[in-house]
Amino acid sequence: MDEDNMTFSSDFTFTGLFSNNKASAFLFSIICAIFFMAIMANGVMIFLIYIDPHLHTPMYFLLKHLSFIDMMYISTIVPKMLVDYLLGKGTISFVSCTVQYFLYMGFVGAEFFLLGLMAYDRYVAICNPLRYPVLMNQRICWMILASSWFGGALDSFLLTPITMTLPFCASHKINHFFCEAPTMLRLACGDKAAYEMVMYICCVMMLLIPFSVVIASYARVLITVHQMKSAEGKKKAFATCSSHITVVTLFYGAALYTYMLPQSYHTPVKDKVFSAFYTIITPLLNPLIYSLRNRDVTGALKRVLARCTASHQVSSRVDLNSFPVALRIFWVGIVEF
Repeated sequence: MDEDNMTFSSDFTFTGLFSNNKASAFLFSIICAIFFMAIMANGVMIFLIYIDPHLHTPMYFLLKHLSFIDMMYISTIVPKMLVDYLLGKGTISFVSCTVQYFLYMGFVGAEFFLLGLMAYDRYVAICNPLRYPVLMNQRICWMILASSWFGGALDSFLLTPITMTLPFCASHKINHFFCEAPTMLRLACGDKAAYEMVMYICCVMMLLIPFSVVIASYARVLITVHQMKSAEGKKKAFATCSSHITVVTLFYGAALYTYMLPQSYHTPVKDKVFSAFYTIITPLLNPLIYSLRNRDVTGALKRVLARCTASHQVSSRVDLNSFPVALRIFWVGIVEF
């Protein structure tokens, strides 16, 4: 291809999720609502796990950081897309695209590894419950978290230079709504065989390593559950794992399509749908799945609401006007806390 038809750095243009039809405003409203609900739901999860002593356990320690990752990576994609729709443009500079690509790969990679390693927690809880405090102590939890962030950072530092140093075609039109790895690679010009092979290997490792941990962990869990004599014990074991299995299936299923299926199976419409599912919808589903199907989380929420209601009732019974100004401020501060 001629030198004039390729370049290494310039602005890109997204086709986006919003087309110029009557349904675009409705779709914009839905995605806007999903974004704010995802931020709020994950924020509530983090707050509940932080404030409620009953949730100070290894599983909820990992869930807290899963919610934080969800908040971060949806924030690298959706705000830009919503602002572009409101301003009527979909351009992004080469530097901004590189930064978005780097952050997205880091956060999503960290979630891949964290979800995989969380299966180990479920394995220990069911197969070795008596040794759970030893096998899932604070040091192990921090090692799991550090490994997840290290894996995500490794993905970013490996794949970003590989992708963003390619010469891109002169049109610079990205048939997508953010700078995703496969889409950026298809936009590149020239011989891409070596780059595609390296990216494929990196993505396979990013998915297969945590996915292998999930398969191995739940294989042992199924064997243990099958050997249980008590029906109540089996029911409790499945309830313990069901939320994590649901999240893993949704997240990994969409990611496997994006990164592991051959390009012949891909179309721009399918790519947008699957990418939207695991980058926009999954961050909202994760806290809902873990909260609605978890008695500990719903119990913590009820305790917080009861505490707020009790504080409001106490505040309403106290005549603050009879207190000096300094004591009024002090009392209001205690009640609000």
